Amino acid sequence: MGISPYLRSLRDRVGHELVLLPAVAVLPWDEDGRLLLVREAETGLWQTVGGSIEPDEAPADAALREAAEEAAITVEIERLRAVLGGPRFRLTYPNGDLVSYVSIVFDVRVVAGEPRADGEETLAVAWFAPDELRAVPVTDFTVALFDAIGLATL
Repeated sequence: MGISPYLRSLRDRVGHELVLLPAVAVLPWDEDGRLLLVREAETGLWQTVGGSIEPDEAPADAALREAAEEAAITVEIERLRAVLGGPRFRLTYPNGDLVSYVSIVFDVRVVAGEPRADGEETLAVAWFAPDELRAVPVTDFTVALFDAIGLATL
């Protein structure tokens, strides 16, 4: 989906100025302990499933929506893993938009659907064992998230 109508409306008023955004990161794990990542269309780098929480949307509902949108899967939340924010979660997008994310991280399991990219936001999906993550080119945000939850990447 890209930018939501709510955020587009906000950006029309504040331009590229810093915006604090609540978000979710969805960590689908399979029975072999592998993590599903998506390859982001804009950069070609791998990242966790996730995105911004919409106005009046519960974080858990946002996690379910993002998993369906980005990876075509239905998930069940197993646990809340972390709530993250701070300097490492501030991003400048290629268009100059500044964002500081407060991200709610959920561990989930897939209950329906075969993971596949949406072709707009995501170009590919793949399962990775934790020890394989060091070799995967991931976004800076994903590096910060993995560091914060104890998954070694680089």
